[in-house]
Formats: sequence, structure tokens, C-alpha cells
Amino acid sequence: MTSAVTTENSARPGYGQLLRTPGALGFVLPGFAARLPFGMLTISILLLVQHTTGSYGAAGIVAAVTGVSMALSAPLMGIFTDRLGQSAVLLPVVLTHAAAVSGLAALALLGAPVWALAIAAVPTGASVPQVGPMVRARWAAKLEGSPLLPTAAAFESVTDEFTFVVGPVLATALCTGVHPAAGLVTEATLTLLGGLLFAARRATQPKPHAPSTTGEKRAFALSFPGLRVLIFAFLGIGAVFGGMQVSLAAFSSEIGNPGANGLLYGVFAAGNMIAGIAMGAIAWKIGPRRRLILGYIGLTAAASVLWAAHSMILLGALGLVVGLFIAPALITGYTMVEQLVPANARTEAFTWLTGSIAFGQAIAVTLAGRLTDAHGSSYGFLVPMAATALALATLLALRGKLAPKAPSRVVNSSGPAAATAAPAARNRVNERGMGHRVPVTVD
Repeated sequence: MTSAVTTENSARPGYGQLLRTPGALGFVLPGFAARLPFGMLTISILLLVQHTTGSYGAAGIVAAVTGVSMALSAPLMGIFTDRLGQSAVLLPVVLTHAAAVSGLAALALLGAPVWALAIAAVPTGASVPQVGPMVRARWAAKLEGSPLLPTAAAFESVTDEFTFVVGPVLATALCTGVHPAAGLVTEATLTLLGGLLFAARRATQPKPHAPSTTGEKRAFALSFPGLRVLIFAFLGIGAVFGGMQVSLAAFSSEIGNPGANGLLYGVFAAGNMIAGIAMGAIAWKIGPRRRLILGYIGLTAAASVLWAAHSMILLGALGLVVGLFIAPALITGYTMVEQLVPANARTEAFTWLTGSIAFGQAIAVTLAGRLTDAHGSSYGFLVPMAATALALATLLALRGKLAPKAPSRVVNSSGPAAATAAPAARNRVNERGMGHRVPVTVD
């Protein structure tokens, strides 16, 4: 069914207007500094532990423990943040993380066994601050009812893309060009300084949703079936990041040019960023559920041929294509949270998705590490192929759960208009909450 609505201007406010919102830069800039390390942590651990042990398999185990710990702790951190407030959670977390990362790096440089590094990886992953979800929650609170809210959703998704793809490139350059531990040292420093500055910006923090003070009934984000489908689908995206990191590093070593890893991952990052910026600028005429599935179809197809690339040029080209398809899947999935989960559980919902990426990455680096040690980099690329295919099959089978079941679940997405819109215009309002201002095709 197609619904054409022309009652409002179809032009969406731009990024410049968004960033001129009073107080916005005060939390956007430190928030970016504090969330960039998220993209640096896994690859920094991989490169440092591989350097000290000589094994991608051992490095994958330590990185996987980190990722699993983060995936398990992220939703808990989101629950406490929704209930206690951002600063109350963030301050102890960033201090703990800096200490844990420093301890892990020191143990690796001292030649500690893999089991000891794995133990040290537990607090390292569990203490990763969930700054990205906190920034999204600030935008939602600050722009409630504003036409700038969809632009903020697109901007945050592009920022997430930037951290996911630029962080590993920066970490690779530091680990291969400065010192094997330089990536982890930088990660800990940025997390500490950025996190403290972000926590200090209390004026823009959303109010806590403690049931004892608000009197509202709070549902856990995981109780919404649409979010559970997204969580499973995001495992595939995490597997792409993890599998690419290990396999590109192994491929670069196989051709006798370890420094090529940064270049190859940079090409992958470029594709991701180009598509991410485009996603934030294009006024889409198809619904988010269809966009999500199309993104995963393209991602699965591109990831399915990585294993066959035996030259640096071909692998770089294929990596570029893979990057181009990650952004539509990732951005659309994050913005769909606005439709699927109420405001008082939204920080928790975002942390579930972030944790799912980390968990998928953890599984991928473990499997890809073992496969590359035993058979070479081509076998490591089989991990992203299998993971994206499984995620796509899940989305196709459960796509019905990605549609909001009731208008009441659309909270803070379009402001007061969402509560007063006529039933015939309700689909348009929902789409506006996802970042669109044009006639849409409802799937």
C-alpha cells in the first residue's frame, strides 16, 4: 500500500542547523572523543596480542572475551543509565576502563599467557562506556517534538559509522607504525578524557526514569520482539567487522606487506562512510523495514565473494563494496529503535544493539583467527559470509515483527504530532520518526 502525504514541506533540516542547536556541540564533541575508542579496542587487542604471541587464534580469544564481556554488560549499563542518570554511571565506568586497559596492555607486553590475558579482558570489555546510546538519548530529550529530531537520528548514525570504521584504521596505524601497544594506550586515554568531559555536561542529560520518582511502568527493551530481531541481525554486522579485521591483517602478512592492512581497511572504511553520509542526506521513498532487508541482501552478496580475492586490488575493491552496504543496514536498524521501543527504555535498547555488534565481532575474531591460523586468510573471510547470510535469513523470516504493533510505542519520535495524527496519516508520522520528510511507501 502506498500513502502519499504532501501537507508538510518535504525538505529536511540539515546537519548545520542541527549542530547550531544551543548546547549541542557541548555534548557532541566530547561524546565523539569518548565513543571513537569503541572502534579501536578490538583491533588494538588483536594486533598487540598477535605481536606478543605470534598467533591470530590467541589474539582472537582475548578479543572475543573482551567483546562478550562488553555485550553482556552493555544492556545492564543502559538499564542503570535510564534509572540513575548518565553521569552517575559514566564516571566510575571510564575510570575503571582506563585502569583495565592499562592492565591488559601491561600483561601482554610482559608476555603473560593467553589465559591471564583472557581474564584481564573481562573487566576491559565490561567497562566499555556506552556513550553512543547516551548521546542519542540526549538528542531525543533535547529535540522532543522538533523537526530536527530525524536529522539528529541520521547524524548519530553517520557518527557511529565513522567510529566503527575510522577507529580500526587509527588503531592499526598506531600499532604498526608507533608501537604495538599504542592503540590500546590511545584508546584508554580518549575514553577517559572524552568520558569525563561528556559526563560534565549535565545540563543536556535526560532525566532519569526511576519508577519510584516518575510513577511510570517501565518495560525492559528486550521485551519488544522487533528489537530482538534487530539484535540478532546486528550479530551479522559485528561479524563483518571482526572477520574483516582478522582476515585483512592475515592477508597483508601473507603478501609480505603488513602495512597494507591499514590501507585495505581504510578502503573498507571509505565505502562505509560514503554510504553513511548518503543515508543521512537522501529522502527515502521506501519504508525502513524494506531498506533494512535490501541492505542485508547487498551486504550478504558482497561478503560472499571476499574469500575468492587473491590480489590486493581486488580485495580492496570488494572491501569497498562491503562497506557501501553496511551503512544502510546499520543506520536503518538503529533508527528503527525509535519506532519499536518507548523512550524510557531506549538507552537500554541502543546498548543491546551495540552489545550485539560487539558479540558478533567477538565470535568472528575467534573463528576467523582459528581459520586463518590453520588455512590462511581466505578461510577467515568465510565468517562474514556465513554470518550475514544467517542474519538475512532471520530478517526475512521475522520481518513482520519489525513493524510497530501500536502507535503508543512511538515515543519522542515526532513529538506531539504523533499523539494527534489522524489514523490515515499515522504511517507518515512513524516514518518521520525514522528521519524522513517525503511521501513514503509502506511495506
